[in-house]
Formats: sequence, structure tokens, C-alpha cells
Amino acid sequence: MSTLSDRQQDDLHKAMLDYLSSSGFTKTFDHFKEEANLSDFQPDPAQRSNGLLVKKWTSVIRMQKKILDLEARLNEALNDNSALATLPAGFNRRNNPDWLPTASSSKHILTGHRDKVNAVAFHPVYSVIASASDDSTLKVWDWETGEMERTLKGHTKRVTDCEYDSKGKNLVSCAYDLFIKLWNVENDYQNFATLRGHEHSVSSARFLPGDDRVISSSRDQTVRIWEIATTHCIKVIRPHNDWVRRAIPSIDGKYVVTCSADHTAKVVELATGTIKAELRGHEHHVEAALFVPKNAIDDIRELIALKTGLTQPAVTDSVSVAYVVTSGRDKQIKIWDALRGQCLHTLVGHDDWIGGLVFHPNGKFLLSAADDKTMRIWELKTGRCTRTIEAHEKFVSSIAWGRQTLSSGADSQSGDPMVMNVIATGSQDQTVKIWAP
Repeated sequence: MSTLSDRQQDDLHKAMLDYLSSSGFTKTFDHFKEEANLSDFQPDPAQRSNGLLVKKWTSVIRMQKKILDLEARLNEALNDNSALATLPAGFNRRNNPDWLPTASSSKHILTGHRDKVNAVAFHPVYSVIASASDDSTLKVWDWETGEMERTLKGHTKRVTDCEYDSKGKNLVSCAYDLFIKLWNVENDYQNFATLRGHEHSVSSARFLPGDDRVISSSRDQTVRIWEIATTHCIKVIRPHNDWVRRAIPSIDGKYVVTCSADHTAKVVELATGTIKAELRGHEHHVEAALFVPKNAIDDIRELIALKTGLTQPAVTDSVSVAYVVTSGRDKQIKIWDALRGQCLHTLVGHDDWIGGLVFHPNGKFLLSAADDKTMRIWELKTGRCTRTIEAHEKFVSSIAWGRQTLSSGADSQSGDPMVMNVIATGSQDQTVKIWAP
């Protein structure tokens, strides 16, 4: 027995006739019109039945996708709660060292930029984050409350990168205006120095260990080292013949990994400017590169042994530069032997350019951010993508991991300060998102 009213049945029949007519099923159209007692029906774009069947069908597909997304979020929440149930009594969820973000862990959406957000950087001590944007400004936020604290104006073109030094006393930024600027955090973010010398857009700027020097990369095909005290450029390195997208130093400051529009990344010894390894294998611009941290090396070796069946040879150089990860516009993440220039494994899953990489502090996971609007979590020992999160409405351009010491005291067992993990992502949708337990 039909559950549709007479009017609903009439609308459905007319919608079916409209579809049959528009699709060219003339015989079926004539037979159905006769059986439905609608002999006077003629398709008319002005009628409400026009295209109705197609609209209903596509709306069902959209609803199915939403249901699947909600089911995935529910499963993530249930898994999180199940994991928490097995933890000892008194465990502080915010102090979970193995916390990973889920779709439901977006804590704040920071709005205020008027254009794409290119970089995000956490203060090492306080609940503060800086963001750099195409709107020529940097903004400083309290990520705990979601409030914007100040806007830094000084650059005249898009700001591409920013980073706090290890103590949080200074902030460095760089831009398409060819300049690198230093901001005194303790003196209301006063711009106390401007580093001049690049001949084209500056794409990255980072502090070297010791916080007395800055390393930068540029579209002028150079990597430069600057002495903060004098603002002088003390070394110029030319590792590529194209735009140098990033220059990221190793933990010990002896090496830098660069990546370029020439489809390669390179490991360079800073003291001599010598190229130690060329990482060639990407099929498009390489957008991001990182040295693998020491606590992730065992899992990387397990992945390589799983893939090849061979045990990795002992590292013969500084462990801080044993491996490198890179990502680019070819939608791939590659893991490299940084001493031999060999690609050891490729992580495939993103559907667009990958511009952001960051390691989990426990060394077991790699997080990536891409133009497919997602943030993905990769388990290093297996190479599998274990979680995909729809992070923003547009391209996800940057990702950063922060750690905040909690004011609630020390861990009851170890006596160590309680620390909360937190993630920030920046996007072309002009927002910064904070992800936290």
C-alpha cells in the first residue's frame, strides 16, 4: 500500500515523466503517461516537477555522505572514550602524551585574517600562537581562549613564515617584500631588526640552535644565514637552481634540509655549504621537508624492515640527520636515507598538494596537511594512514604542534610537569584552527 498522498504521487509521476522525456526514453515516456492517466502532461521547465527526480537523487547521495561522516566521527569518539576507560583512575585527559586529534577535537576557530594563512607557530612557554598571512600581517592569539591579542604590521606583502625562538623571547617572520623581521616578544612585539639582502620573495625563516642566528630561503635560489646582533648576512649558500621553498635546520644546527621547485630536496652541511645528499624522486615542487627526530628513528627502521625484509645498517653520522621526510605537489610524502640520498618509502593518500608536515612528540606518528582540505595521521612503523580529518573548508596550508605546561601541578607518579599537546592548522579559508584534548 502506498504511503504517498495523492498529490505526492502526482508529483512523483510527473517528475518521472520529466526525467524520461529529458533522457530521450520516448516509448517509455508515452506508455507511462498513459498508465499514469497523465495523457495531457507535457514537460515544461516552469513546472515544479522539472528536474525534481535528479535533485532528489543527488540530495540522497549528499545525505548518505553526511551520514557516513557522522558515523566516522561517532566511532572516533567511542574509540577515544573506550581508550580513556582503560586508563588509571585520576588520569588527566589533557595530559595524555599519546593524544591524537579527531574531527571532534577542534577547540577554536580563530578568525581575523583577511587572506590565506601561510604559517602558524606556537610560543614555547605560553598559550600563545602566531600566524602569518597573505594579508601582509602577523597575528598573535591566545589559543587557550581563542582571543586575538594583537596584529603585527610591518611587512608590505604576503607573510610566508614565522617562528618563535627556543625561549620565546623573539619572533622571526619573512615575506614577499624581500625582508626578514625580528619582533621582541617581551617588549610588546616591537620590530627591533629587519634583515635585508634577499633579491626575491623570502619563503622561510627559522632560528638556528642558540637563537643568535636565523636561516632563510628565497625565490632568489639562495639560503642565507644571518647574525641577529649585527643584522648581517654571514653566509650565502646556493644548493638549488630554482626557488628554495624551505630551509629547516637539524636539531644540532650542523645541517639544513632544503626543498625546491626543482623537484628535489638537499641535505647541506652549514659550516662548509657542502651538499651531503640530493633527494631526487618527487615529480613536482617539493613544498616541505623535515629531519626525522631521534625518537622516531626506531619506528622508521621498523617500517623499512617491514617493506624490504632487511635490517637497516647502523647510522654512521649524527643521528639527528639519519632520515628526512619530504612532501610536495605530487601528492606524496617520501621518507629518505638522508646520508645516502635513497628514497626508503612513499606515503600515498592525499588528493592534492601537501604543504605541511609535523611529527608527533612521541615519535610514533607523522601528521600532514594538504590542499585536499584534510589533515592526515600516519603511523610510522607501518606507513599506514590511520586517520583522515576534514580540517578546513579550503586548502590546509600549514600545521604546527605545540606543548603547553599545565598549571594543575605535576604527574602523581613521575613528578614531571603535566603537559598538554595541541595542534594548529592554517588555511586558505583565512582561519586558524586549534585542536586540543
